Amino acid sequence: MLFELLSSCFKKISLYNLNTSISYLKGVGPSRADLLKTELGIYTFSDLLNFFPNRYIDRSQFLKINQLQENSSEIQIIGKITSIKTVQQKKGSRLVATFVDETGSMELVWFRGVKWIKEAIKTKTPYVIFGKTNYFNRLFTMPHPEMELVSSYQKKIQSVMQPVYPSTEKLTNKGVSNKIVSTMIQNLFEELNGKFKETLSIPILEKLDLISKNEALFNIHFPKSQELLTKAQNRLKFEELFFIQLQLIRKKIVRKAKIKGFNFEKVGVNFNAFYKNKLPFDLTNAQKRVLKEIRKDLGSNAQMNRLLQGDVGSGKTIVALLTMLIALDNGYQAALMAPTEILATQHYNSLVELLNGLDISVKLLTGSVKTKERRIIHEQLESGELDILIGTHALIEDKVKFKNLGIAIIDEQHRFGVAQRSKLWEKNELPPHILVMTATPIPRTLAMSAYGDLDISVIDELPPGRKEVKTAHRYDSNRLSVFKFLKEEIAKGRQVYVVYPLINESEAMDYKDLMDGYESISREFQKPNYQISIVHGKMKPADKEYEMQRFIKGETHIMVATTVIEVGVNIPNASVMVIESAERFGLSQLHQLRGRVGRGAEQSFCILMTSFKLSSDAKVRLETMVSTSDGFKIAEVDLKLRGPGNLMGTQQSGVLNLRIADIVKDAQLLKTARSMAIDVLTKDPVLKTPENNLIKIAYQEVSKNSTIWSNIS
Repeated sequence: MLFELLSSCFKKISLYNLNTSISYLKGVGPSRADLLKTELGIYTFSDLLNFFPNRYIDRSQFLKINQLQENSSEIQIIGKITSIKTVQQKKGSRLVATFVDETGSMELVWFRGVKWIKEAIKTKTPYVIFGKTNYFNRLFTMPHPEMELVSSYQKKIQSVMQPVYPSTEKLTNKGVSNKIVSTMIQNLFEELNGKFKETLSIPILEKLDLISKNEALFNIHFPKSQELLTKAQNRLKFEELFFIQLQLIRKKIVRKAKIKGFNFEKVGVNFNAFYKNKLPFDLTNAQKRVLKEIRKDLGSNAQMNRLLQGDVGSGKTIVALLTMLIALDNGYQAALMAPTEILATQHYNSLVELLNGLDISVKLLTGSVKTKERRIIHEQLESGELDILIGTHALIEDKVKFKNLGIAIIDEQHRFGVAQRSKLWEKNELPPHILVMTATPIPRTLAMSAYGDLDISVIDELPPGRKEVKTAHRYDSNRLSVFKFLKEEIAKGRQVYVVYPLINESEAMDYKDLMDGYESISREFQKPNYQISIVHGKMKPADKEYEMQRFIKGETHIMVATTVIEVGVNIPNASVMVIESAERFGLSQLHQLRGRVGRGAEQSFCILMTSFKLSSDAKVRLETMVSTSDGFKIAEVDLKLRGPGNLMGTQQSGVLNLRIADIVKDAQLLKTARSMAIDVLTKDPVLKTPENNLIKIAYQEVSKNSTIWSNIS
């Protein structure tokens, strides 16, 4: 009834639309507009309309003064002010008003703005007051109440649930209160006649029992009941997720239709010779499944764009090699790009070892390759003599020209920027097939949101014989018993990592921590019985490499390092990972570090060292690490703790700047939105049917204003 009434009041034709600058709205003006822009990112009417409350206060109840209880809940009362007095204090003064209804009296108190409040207050006039009460000396008081004359209260759009909007300290200091924001939004509804375009088709609204766009926007800002508020939130969350999915899926369809790929028809000599004679162990079922998915892509005439997820040690490298061998069998070259020299070198060494005895040429190209050797690589690449090139960013330099690059594999792909990845596309007339690999498991909900335009394969099984790394949390006070345990492991012929955090802001402090730690370990593990290596960011690359090599060869027992060893280094003999100040690491980082051990047949251990002072999030992280080694479970917890933006660097995607939906809490709604988007586009790929006309208009609008970023665009 109220909504209809409101609409009938607004018969005037508005001069404005949703794209109008916010400065033109009644009650805003230029200086307030600047504040809204800088503090909240509100530039237009549309931005304000989509500025949603983050919580609501129930304003349905009115209490009498004799019903007040000693608690901290917010309450509202109708009554009159009978008297006002100013009370002097040590600093300044406070204003005290006696407020009464038919059941009793209480006090209203102000400590700020005394002069103008005193002038503005009317006595013996009915007010609605709202706020939290205190109880002292058998008297209830309400400091700084929200007040409104009953006469103006009755004229307003009343909602049972009062919205509370996000704010900042600067807005509060400049007097832009919650009440003012709410009034602005009311003015906006009046200005635009309370009419907003529908964006979803009738079949979707009916199938999911969703309320209209008009009703949803009205009830998100001025909810008439708890039930209608839930319906409004549900409708707006679905819409947000639906249009993201629509963009991602449409992009994928267009790419597959437009971008032709090389057709790898056969599996030939190279693949079969390696598979039959060289494979070091039987493939797991997960590896076989992923290979099937890749082979299907490679033979489909469309360009492959696939994300391969697999936990540390799940055997992604073998899958990558077999994929490259299919390219070679079809007369094409292959490239593998890694984010660091250490990791590229490791890939190179393991592939050379695996391919030993086969007539396949493999070369390594990194920043430290000498000019003469570089020239030879360039020539062999152009002539087609070179089959597989492994390297770092050096692969995408303009000088690097392939004869016919058929597949590019990118490892730890989140460490590369979009522009870097796109350069690989330009290495051939037709873009090569792309396989990106990551050892950072991405929760399914996030993968559907940020990587929905990619095909995703998951290796969710470890090779047989791999023992789970035992993880324990120890406090600094247990250090001596930890040292004793390390000596026992070294006596068995094992090696140990000790890792210190490196956080850029406090580089000097981190360096000191590392050196202090190194000294205390050197005191405990003295020469000649024990040899220690140290690796950190301030060392020259050659010195780093020298220390790494000593450890790889088993010449040193302990490797003291900062997180430079996070990705890469594969040392089967290293069986203990000690992580110092483990509370300073994120979950995915802890999981990555733990994956550096457990690569051999021996039982491996990860010890998380911390002080006693731990935040609640740090406790959750440590408990998660101790209780599970499943990367996907860890990623889910990480997502809940850190939010989607920080995980995998997806803030660059533009996808996850969600206004109302939450991909963790609304995972079920995300699935529904995705299946609806797939259903719509399967039946009507270009949205040309009349029933999808509203979706098409909204889709064009959304696409204009958002940058859906592809991980391999």
